[in-house]
Amino acid sequence: MQFDEYQKAAKQTDQMPRAESEIRALMLPLLGLAGETGSLLTHFKRYFRDGEGYEFFRQRIAEELGDILWNVSNIATKANLELEDIAQGNLAKIRDRWLDVANQGGGSKPFDDNYPAQERFPRQFEIEVTAEIDRAGRSRAVLARNGSPFGSELSDNSDRDDGYRHHDVFHLAFLANLGWSPVLRGRRFFNCKRRSDPNVDEVQDGGRASVIDEAISALIFAEAKKNGFYEKVDTVEYGILRTIKELTAHLEVSRCTGRQWERAILDGFRVWRDVRKYGRGRILGDLNAGKIEFQPT
Repeated sequence: MQFDEYQKAAKQTDQMPRAESEIRALMLPLLGLAGETGSLLTHFKRYFRDGEGYEFFRQRIAEELGDILWNVSNIATKANLELEDIAQGNLAKIRDRWLDVANQGGGSKPFDDNYPAQERFPRQFEIEVTAEIDRAGRSRAVLARNGSPFGSELSDNSDRDDGYRHHDVFHLAFLANLGWSPVLRGRRFFNCKRRSDPNVDEVQDGGRASVIDEAISALIFAEAKKNGFYEKVDTVEYGILRTIKELTAHLEVSRCTGRQWERAILDGFRVWRDVRKYGRGRILGDLNAGKIEFQPT
């Protein structure tokens, strides 16, 4: 049976059509969904207690799941939604969250493959990391590439030493894992904006895209503070990934999955923790392999 067939058949058994009382008609399946979920848990509790002695476990579970499905279908009908569309949308969401759809080993294919050499990110990079104390006693992060400054010297810009001065590591992790970072295309970094295509230069490499890149960095840092900077956590809360996907929906990086973003974030904080711990060393990135690491010196 197809979802649309089930939804139509389930609608015929509805004892409280929406036209009779809209609020009450919606509340009944909502309360029914909660009640059937409770019944489902009750059967599992009995199974955990009695084990194989609970002979009707599978039968009861199937019955409760069927009732849950009916209530879900009823809610969808009264909200003018198609169960088929809901199911397909859910599968797309789950695939994006847990499968590397756009990435079968290695990193994400860079977005600048078809551009002149001077407009492409290097496929491997090495960034030197040092630390300095300014006249005000503030710690500053200093990056260099091939002996030349890479970006600007950064402090935490905070009353507390929280390590945000090393946030360029996140942009480097986005680059290594996703092949994307408008910030790093700037003159102070790799200086590889795609000026041969004015529209790409304006939209993908322009100011708005760079602001979004920086906003994502600030967003994940604020979230990481609540999770021990991901030192003992191997997942990123889905709401954060969804926000990132919404922020980048109009950009080329929208093809990257939530799972890829999660790996980029976790890799970025792994390197960030090492940079903060050792202070000096080298950040090594490989876009082809989708890897980034830190080697202390």
